[in-house]
Amino acid sequence: MPVSTDTQPPTGDDVVISGIAGCFPESENVYEFRDNLFNKVDMVTNDGRRWKLDHPDIPARTGKLRNVDKFDASFFSVHYRQAQGMDPQCRMLLEKTYEAVVDAGVNPSLLKGQNTGVFVGTSVSESEQAAYYDKIQNNGLGVIGCSRALFSNRLSYWLGVHGPSYTLDTACSSSLYALEHAYRAMQAGLCDSAIVGGSNLCLHPHLSLSFYRVGVLSREGICRSFDRDASGYARSEAVCVMFLQKARDAKRVYAKVVHAKTNCDGFKEEGITFPSRLMQAKLMEQFYKECCINPTSVDFVEAHATGTKVGDPEELAALDEVFCKGRQTPLLIGSVKSNMGHSEPAAGLCSITKVIISMEHGLIPPNLYFSNPREDVECVRAGHFQVVTEEHPWKGRLASVNAFGFGGANAHVLLQINEKEKVNGGAPVDPIPRLIVASGRTKEAVDVILKDVSRTSRPVDVEYVRLMHDLQSLDIVGHTYRGYTLLTQDGRRVRSLKFYPGSKRPVWFVFTGMGSQWPGMGKSLLKLPIFAAAIEKCHQVLEPHGVDLINIITSEHPKMFDNILNCFVGIAACQILQHNLVSTIKVHNKVLSDLKLITVLQCSANPSGRAL
Repeated sequence: MPVSTDTQPPTGDDVVISGIAGCFPESENVYEFRDNLFNKVDMVTNDGRRWKLDHPDIPARTGKLRNVDKFDASFFSVHYRQAQGMDPQCRMLLEKTYEAVVDAGVNPSLLKGQNTGVFVGTSVSESEQAAYYDKIQNNGLGVIGCSRALFSNRLSYWLGVHGPSYTLDTACSSSLYALEHAYRAMQAGLCDSAIVGGSNLCLHPHLSLSFYRVGVLSREGICRSFDRDASGYARSEAVCVMFLQKARDAKRVYAKVVHAKTNCDGFKEEGITFPSRLMQAKLMEQFYKECCINPTSVDFVEAHATGTKVGDPEELAALDEVFCKGRQTPLLIGSVKSNMGHSEPAAGLCSITKVIISMEHGLIPPNLYFSNPREDVECVRAGHFQVVTEEHPWKGRLASVNAFGFGGANAHVLLQINEKEKVNGGAPVDPIPRLIVASGRTKEAVDVILKDVSRTSRPVDVEYVRLMHDLQSLDIVGHTYRGYTLLTQDGRRVRSLKFYPGSKRPVWFVFTGMGSQWPGMGKSLLKLPIFAAAIEKCHQVLEPHGVDLINIITSEHPKMFDNILNCFVGIAACQILQHNLVSTIKVHNKVLSDLKLITVLQCSANPSGRAL
């Protein structure tokens, strides 16, 4: 097996994950999901949010999303009658697509007309009966709202993108298959970027009953991945979306997709639902030969590991054959299904989300419900694996994600951590205040964003500030509230939030008179490049006439402005700065014309709090 040659950070045509969004059981977003993982929260619950339990063969515990009935139809240009007949998965995919694109620092309007592909992995739609066969509800809109082809096509339609757009169903490996298709399409030049989604909702008890009778569900509703007492999995819900870009285009990089590959078991004497260690191992062997990576250099494997009697042993045997030959230490493995249940077609992206969380925070979240290693698997008895049951330091570069569907569709993805270090850790190298601008559908939405970035416990990150500036460089249609906050190094925060009526704001130039000057009034503002350049230009003009402008606006001598000439020259120079700033600084593609920004900048430089 060749030694790893992929040691460079992503560059050029490399495919990277630049945006991510999702909702998971008891987790509204990736941040809550992260906290639940690290806090060892069992996200599978026993309650009647979906149906009233009235059958002994339907497990009581499932992983459930919150607010599946909420949808801002007008924002996504969906008629309210269409929204009522739309599968909740489709609605939530729209929401999470918007969040993933924004998370990448990309204004969604910039994708219109672009060659962006959309690949969605999903399986059974539990809304079909109401959409197609209920005579009362069947007004024709159900076909458009619940057809799984529209899960992807609706995203392409809303964004106005022209790349490949289709939905894949390979059962439990669907979303990882979708990512593999996106990766291949970008490599082949079929699209320049890609949206990859995965979704699963458990809306009807009859499907759970069917899975239980097939023999894959745990009666107790606990997924004991890798454990001797594993008896099946708990069904779970999730909607997750990732935005893939070429490295040269990405403003943010969570991980590089080193390689992705799929295959199928084909015929098996044991039956179509029986997993094949032979074909899984063959897939992984071919995989690492193709990308010239030695499997021993992979530091962590996020396994499929649903906790079934047959699936786990077959997968562990395949992993052992590929990853453990020549390995000096046990291979670290885990499965997010122990924490949140099995989200079936969405499971692959949930696993990738866990891996990205590990890379971002330097810790691998712990598995739940692992007490006794399986004794029926030789490689487990030999100690070839270490299941992560407590927070474990992330020390490596590479992580693999494995998945297989119950029809024999196998998928494998290799991710590389983004090793690029932020300059100065992202902290400013100067004391200049940083402006954060935000827009949203509601006042509360903007308020949450501004409060989050304004927390005194959160250090100023100039790269994040730039990402926000890029995102807000153009209007986001439908955002009716706007606000800004000014972050200073000493922890002071200035914040404003207003309703935006959509009309263009007028430009006002306010020129102050005599009496507003104070010693050293321009000293701090010289740190602003725009100000410094304007002052230097004025200084060069005045210097031949014996006027030292830089000394006038920076000197703190109490009698500097006893000379009326110094007052006139100093104030006029600062007025020129003000004009330059108003002409240069734009918020939401419009000049911040009320000069509040100028005021707060000047107040931050003036200890007495006065503005010019």
